[in-house]
Amino acid sequence: MKQLLNTLKAKNISVLENEPMSRHTTFRIGGNADALVTVNTLEQLKTVMRCAKSADVPVFCLGRGSNLLVSDNGIAGITLSLGGMTAISRNGDYVTCEAGASLSSLCLFARDESLAGMEFAYGIPGSVGGALFMNAGAYGGEMSQVVSSARCIDANGEEHTLSAEEMRLGYRTSIFRENGWIVVSVTVKLAQDEHSKISERMEELLGRRKDKQPLEYPSAGSVFKRPQGHFAGALIEQANLKGASVGGASVSEKHAGFIINHGGATAQDVKDLIAQIQKTVLNESGVLLEPEVLSVGRE
Repeated sequence: MKQLLNTLKAKNISVLENEPMSRHTTFRIGGNADALVTVNTLEQLKTVMRCAKSADVPVFCLGRGSNLLVSDNGIAGITLSLGGMTAISRNGDYVTCEAGASLSSLCLFARDESLAGMEFAYGIPGSVGGALFMNAGAYGGEMSQVVSSARCIDANGEEHTLSAEEMRLGYRTSIFRENGWIVVSVTVKLAQDEHSKISERMEELLGRRKDKQPLEYPSAGSVFKRPQGHFAGALIEQANLKGASVGGASVSEKHAGFIINHGGATAQDVKDLIAQIQKTVLNESGVLLEPEVLSVGRE
Protein backbone atom coordinates (compact mmCIF):
# COMPACT_ATOMS: atom_id res chain seq x y z
CA MET A 1 0.00 0.00 0.00
CA LYS A 2 2.79 2.43 0.93
CA GLN A 3 4.57 1.79 -2.33
CA LEU A 4 1.32 2.30 -4.26
CA LEU A 5 0.68 5.65 -2.59
CA ASN A 6 4.26 6.78 -3.23
CA THR A 7 3.82 5.87 -6.90
CA LEU A 8 0.63 7.94 -7.13
CA LYS A 9 2.23 10.89 -5.36
CA ALA A 10 5.17 10.74 -7.77
CA LYS A 11 2.66 11.13 -10.61
CA ASN A 12 1.27 14.31 -8.96
CA ILE A 13 -1.98 12.63 -7.94
CA SER A 14 -3.48 13.98 -4.71
CA VAL A 15 -3.24 11.52 -1.80
CA LEU A 16 -4.47 12.17 1.76
CA GLU A 17 -3.54 9.36 4.15
CA ASN A 18 -5.69 8.43 7.17
CA GLU A 19 -8.27 11.01 6.10
CA PRO A 20 -11.39 11.32 8.34
CA MET A 21 -14.41 10.51 6.20
CA SER A 22 -16.60 12.62 8.47
CA ARG A 23 -15.15 15.55 6.49
CA HIS A 24 -16.37 14.11 3.19
CA THR A 25 -19.88 12.75 3.84
CA THR A 26 -23.17 14.62 4.15
CA PHE A 27 -23.85 12.63 7.34
CA ARG A 28 -20.60 14.05 8.83
CA ILE A 29 -19.93 10.49 10.03
CA GLY A 30 -17.13 8.02 9.31
CA GLY A 31 -13.73 6.79 10.44
CA ASN A 32 -10.51 7.29 8.51
CA ALA A 33 -9.94 6.21 4.92
CA ASP A 34 -6.55 4.56 4.52
CA ALA A 35 -6.05 6.94 1.59
CA LEU A 36 -8.32 9.48 -0.08
CA VAL A 37 -7.13 9.85 -3.67
CA THR A 38 -8.51 12.68 -5.82
CA VAL A 39 -8.16 12.63 -9.60
CA ASN A 40 -8.54 15.54 -12.01
CA THR A 41 -8.32 13.77 -15.37
CA LEU A 42 -9.27 10.54 -17.07
CA GLU A 43 -5.60 9.60 -17.40
CA GLN A 44 -5.06 10.03 -13.66
CA LEU A 45 -8.11 7.83 -13.02
CA LYS A 46 -6.76 5.12 -15.32
CA THR A 47 -3.42 5.30 -13.53
CA VAL A 48 -5.03 4.86 -10.12
CA MET A 49 -7.12 1.89 -11.24
CA ARG A 50 -4.21 0.12 -12.94
CA CYS A 51 -1.80 0.69 -10.07
CA ALA A 52 -4.38 -0.41 -7.48
CA LYS A 53 -5.14 -3.54 -9.53
CA SER A 54 -1.45 -4.37 -9.78
CA ALA A 55 -0.99 -3.90 -6.02
CA ASP A 56 -4.21 -5.81 -5.21
CA VAL A 57 -5.56 -2.82 -3.27
CA PRO A 58 -9.36 -2.29 -3.22
CA VAL A 59 -10.85 0.93 -4.62
CA PHE A 60 -14.08 2.54 -3.41
CA CYS A 61 -15.48 5.47 -5.41
CA LEU A 62 -16.83 8.13 -3.07
CA GLY A 63 -18.91 10.48 -5.22
CA ARG A 64 -19.82 13.52 -3.12
CA GLY A 65 -20.48 11.53 0.07
CA SER A 66 -24.28 11.66 0.05
CA ASN A 67 -26.54 8.64 0.56
CA LEU A 68 -23.61 7.05 2.36
CA LEU A 69 -22.86 5.70 5.83
CA VAL A 70 -19.15 5.13 6.39
CA SER A 71 -18.11 2.72 9.15
CA ASP A 72 -16.60 4.11 12.34
CA ASN A 73 -13.64 1.86 11.49
CA GLY A 74 -13.01 3.66 8.20
CA ILE A 75 -12.41 2.35 4.69
CA ALA A 76 -9.60 0.01 3.66
CA GLY A 77 -7.52 0.64 0.56
CA ILE A 78 -8.12 3.61 -1.73
CA THR A 79 -11.16 5.85 -1.41
CA LEU A 80 -11.41 7.54 -4.79
CA SER A 81 -12.78 11.02 -5.44
CA LEU A 82 -13.48 12.33 -8.94
CA GLY A 83 -13.73 15.79 -7.42
CA GLY A 84 -11.50 17.33 -10.10
CA MET A 85 -13.57 15.94 -12.99
CA THR A 86 -16.41 18.43 -13.33
CA ALA A 87 -16.53 19.61 -16.96
CA ILE A 88 -19.94 20.05 -18.63
CA SER A 89 -20.59 20.59 -22.35
CA ARG A 90 -23.51 20.74 -24.77
CA ASN A 91 -24.09 19.24 -28.21
CA GLY A 92 -27.60 20.12 -29.41
CA ASP A 93 -30.11 18.61 -26.97
CA TYR A 94 -27.41 16.41 -25.41
CA VAL A 95 -25.40 17.49 -22.38
CA THR A 96 -22.28 15.57 -21.30
CA CYS A 97 -21.09 15.98 -17.73
CA GLU A 98 -18.06 14.51 -16.00
CA ALA A 99 -19.00 12.28 -13.09
CA GLY A 100 -17.42 14.38 -10.34
CA ALA A 101 -19.68 17.38 -10.97
CA SER A 102 -22.57 18.00 -8.60
CA LEU A 103 -26.07 17.22 -9.80
CA SER A 104 -27.06 20.80 -9.05
CA SER A 105 -24.33 22.14 -11.34
CA LEU A 106 -25.71 19.99 -14.17
CA CYS A 107 -29.22 21.29 -13.43
CA LEU A 108 -28.02 24.90 -13.51
CA PHE A 109 -26.08 24.34 -16.74
CA ALA A 110 -29.17 22.86 -18.39
CA ARG A 111 -31.32 25.76 -17.17
CA ASP A 112 -28.86 28.33 -18.49
CA GLU A 113 -28.89 26.55 -21.86
CA SER A 114 -32.74 26.54 -21.83
CA LEU A 115 -32.81 22.74 -21.72
CA ALA A 116 -35.49 20.99 -19.64
CA GLY A 117 -35.52 17.57 -18.02
CA MET A 118 -33.13 17.85 -15.07
CA GLU A 119 -35.38 19.94 -12.82
CA PHE A 120 -36.28 16.96 -10.59
CA ALA A 121 -32.63 16.63 -9.51
CA TYR A 122 -32.09 20.22 -8.41
CA GLY A 123 -31.12 20.14 -4.75
CA ILE A 124 -30.21 16.44 -4.59
CA PRO A 125 -26.79 16.63 -2.85
CA GLY A 126 -24.91 14.13 -4.95
CA SER A 127 -22.50 13.84 -7.86
CA VAL A 128 -23.61 13.08 -11.40
CA GLY A 129 -21.76 9.74 -11.29
CA GLY A 130 -23.33 8.81 -7.97
CA ALA A 131 -26.76 9.78 -9.27
CA LEU A 132 -26.40 7.34 -12.16
CA PHE A 133 -25.01 4.63 -9.86
CA MET A 134 -28.16 4.92 -7.70
CA ASN A 135 -30.54 5.96 -10.49
CA ALA A 136 -31.35 8.91 -8.24
CA GLY A 137 -34.77 10.45 -8.46
CA ALA A 138 -37.32 12.73 -6.84
CA TYR A 139 -40.71 14.28 -7.52
CA GLY A 140 -41.60 11.86 -10.32
CA GLY A 141 -38.29 12.10 -12.18
CA GLU A 142 -35.18 9.93 -12.18
CA MET A 143 -31.92 9.58 -14.06
CA SER A 144 -33.24 6.72 -16.21
CA GLN A 145 -35.65 9.17 -17.87
CA VAL A 146 -32.90 11.43 -19.20
CA VAL A 147 -29.65 9.43 -19.49
CA SER A 148 -28.51 8.54 -23.00
CA SER A 149 -25.10 6.97 -22.41
CA ALA A 150 -22.17 6.87 -20.01
CA ARG A 151 -18.43 6.38 -20.25
CA CYS A 152 -16.96 4.08 -17.61
CA ILE A 153 -13.70 2.59 -16.38
CA ASP A 154 -13.37 -0.99 -15.22
CA ALA A 155 -11.00 -2.35 -12.56
CA ASN A 156 -8.26 -2.76 -15.18
CA GLY A 157 -8.45 0.89 -16.19
CA GLU A 158 -10.12 0.06 -19.52
CA GLU A 159 -12.77 2.37 -21.02
CA HIS A 160 -16.32 1.34 -21.92
CA THR A 161 -19.36 3.20 -23.22
CA LEU A 162 -22.77 1.93 -22.13
CA SER A 163 -26.18 2.81 -23.53
CA ALA A 164 -29.06 3.52 -21.16
CA GLU A 165 -30.46 0.05 -21.84
CA GLU A 166 -27.16 -1.61 -20.91
CA MET A 167 -27.08 0.17 -17.53
CA ARG A 168 -30.05 -1.85 -16.17
CA LEU A 169 -31.43 1.18 -14.38
CA GLY A 170 -34.10 0.29 -11.83
CA TYR A 171 -35.43 1.73 -8.60
CA ARG A 172 -32.27 3.04 -6.87
CA THR A 173 -30.08 0.55 -8.69
CA SER A 174 -27.96 0.06 -11.81
CA ILE A 175 -25.46 -2.33 -13.35
CA PHE A 176 -22.68 -0.33 -11.66
CA ARG A 177 -23.71 -1.78 -8.30
CA GLU A 178 -22.93 -5.22 -9.74
CA ASN A 179 -19.89 -4.77 -11.98
CA GLY A 180 -17.98 -2.22 -9.89
CA TRP A 181 -17.21 -0.01 -12.90
CA ILE A 182 -16.66 3.68 -12.23
CA VAL A 183 -18.72 6.20 -14.15
CA VAL A 184 -16.46 8.79 -15.83
CA SER A 185 -19.02 10.91 -17.66
CA VAL A 186 -22.76 10.90 -18.29
CA THR A 187 -24.64 12.13 -21.36
CA VAL A 188 -28.27 13.15 -20.91
CA LYS A 189 -30.84 14.02 -23.58
CA LEU A 190 -32.92 17.05 -22.69
CA ALA A 191 -35.55 19.16 -24.42
CA GLN A 192 -35.59 22.84 -25.27
CA ASP A 193 -37.87 25.03 -23.19
CA GLU A 194 -38.08 28.60 -21.93
CA HIS A 195 -35.42 29.55 -19.39
CA SER A 196 -38.01 31.18 -17.11
CA LYS A 197 -40.25 28.09 -17.02
CA ILE A 198 -37.33 25.78 -16.23
CA SER A 199 -36.13 28.12 -13.48
CA GLU A 200 -39.63 28.33 -12.02
CA ARG A 201 -39.95 24.53 -11.82
CA MET A 202 -36.51 24.22 -10.23
CA GLU A 203 -37.24 26.82 -7.56
CA GLU A 204 -40.64 25.28 -6.84
CA LEU A 205 -39.11 21.84 -6.22
CA LEU A 206 -36.26 23.32 -4.17
CA GLY A 207 -38.85 25.12 -2.04
CA ARG A 208 -40.66 21.84 -1.42
CA ARG A 209 -37.38 20.25 -0.30
CA LYS A 210 -36.69 23.06 2.15
CA ASP A 211 -40.22 22.90 3.55
CA LYS A 212 -40.35 19.14 4.04
CA GLN A 213 -36.77 17.97 4.59
CA PRO A 214 -34.43 18.59 7.57
CA LEU A 215 -31.76 20.29 5.48
CA GLU A 216 -30.44 22.15 8.52
CA TYR A 217 -28.94 18.91 9.92
CA PRO A 218 -26.35 16.50 8.50
CA SER A 219 -28.07 13.47 6.98
CA ALA A 220 -27.75 11.03 4.10
CA GLY A 221 -31.15 11.85 2.62
CA SER A 222 -33.97 9.31 2.61
CA VAL A 223 -32.81 6.34 4.67
CA PHE A 224 -35.17 3.71 3.27
CA LYS A 225 -36.39 2.71 -0.16
CA ARG A 226 -40.07 3.25 -0.87
CA PRO A 227 -41.88 -0.02 -0.07
CA GLN A 228 -44.43 -1.10 -2.67
CA GLY A 229 -47.79 0.47 -1.91
CA HIS A 230 -46.45 2.57 0.99
CA PHE A 231 -44.24 5.50 1.90
CA ALA A 232 -41.41 4.77 4.33
CA GLY A 233 -41.75 8.10 6.14
CA ALA A 234 -45.47 7.59 6.72
CA LEU A 235 -44.94 4.06 8.12
CA ILE A 236 -42.22 5.36 10.48
CA GLU A 237 -44.43 8.22 11.64
CA GLN A 238 -47.40 5.88 12.18
CA ALA A 239 -45.12 3.76 14.39
CA ASN A 240 -44.59 6.86 16.60
CA LEU A 241 -40.88 6.92 15.85
CA LYS A 242 -40.47 10.62 15.06
CA GLY A 243 -37.76 11.91 17.37
CA ALA A 244 -36.57 8.42 18.33
CA SER A 245 -32.83 8.45 18.88
CA VAL A 246 -29.77 6.34 19.51
CA GLY A 247 -26.74 8.33 20.66
CA GLY A 248 -26.34 11.29 18.34
CA ALA A 249 -28.66 9.91 15.63
CA SER A 250 -32.36 10.77 15.55
CA VAL A 251 -35.41 10.25 13.38
CA SER A 252 -36.21 13.71 12.06
CA GLU A 253 -39.23 15.45 13.57
CA LYS A 254 -39.67 17.23 10.23
CA HIS A 255 -39.60 14.15 7.95
CA ALA A 256 -39.63 10.67 9.47
CA GLY A 257 -37.90 9.22 6.41
CA PHE A 258 -34.68 10.99 7.43
CA ILE A 259 -32.19 10.11 10.16
CA ILE A 260 -30.22 13.18 11.21
CA ASN A 261 -26.91 13.61 12.98
CA HIS A 262 -27.88 16.03 15.73
CA GLY A 263 -24.36 16.04 17.13
CA GLY A 264 -21.60 13.48 17.47
CA ALA A 265 -23.50 10.58 15.91
CA THR A 266 -21.49 7.47 15.03
CA ALA A 267 -22.14 5.02 12.24
CA GLN A 268 -23.09 2.46 14.88
CA ASP A 269 -25.68 4.86 16.30
CA VAL A 270 -27.26 5.11 12.86
CA LYS A 271 -27.13 1.35 12.25
CA ASP A 272 -28.74 0.66 15.63
CA LEU A 273 -31.47 3.22 14.95
CA ILE A 274 -32.12 1.73 11.50
CA ALA A 275 -32.51 -1.72 13.09
CA GLN A 276 -34.90 -0.29 15.72
CA ILE A 277 -37.00 1.37 13.00
CA GLN A 278 -37.11 -1.78 10.89
CA LYS A 279 -38.18 -3.94 13.84
CA THR A 280 -40.85 -1.52 15.06
CA VAL A 281 -42.35 -0.86 11.61
CA LEU A 282 -42.39 -4.59 10.82
CA ASN A 283 -44.25 -5.28 14.06
CA GLU A 284 -46.69 -2.40 13.51
CA SER A 285 -47.44 -2.73 9.80
CA GLY A 286 -45.92 -5.98 8.56
CA VAL A 287 -43.63 -4.07 6.17
CA LEU A 288 -39.85 -4.66 6.23
CA LEU A 289 -38.12 -1.43 5.29
CA GLU A 290 -35.04 -1.81 3.09
CA PRO A 291 -32.25 0.74 3.53
CA GLU A 292 -31.48 3.01 0.60
CA VAL A 293 -28.37 4.43 2.28
CA LEU A 294 -25.21 2.51 1.39
CA SER A 295 -23.13 1.24 4.31
CA VAL A 296 -19.43 0.98 3.43
CA GLY A 297 -16.14 0.38 5.19
CA ARG A 298 -14.64 -2.03 7.69
CA GLU A 299 -16.93 -4.01 9.96
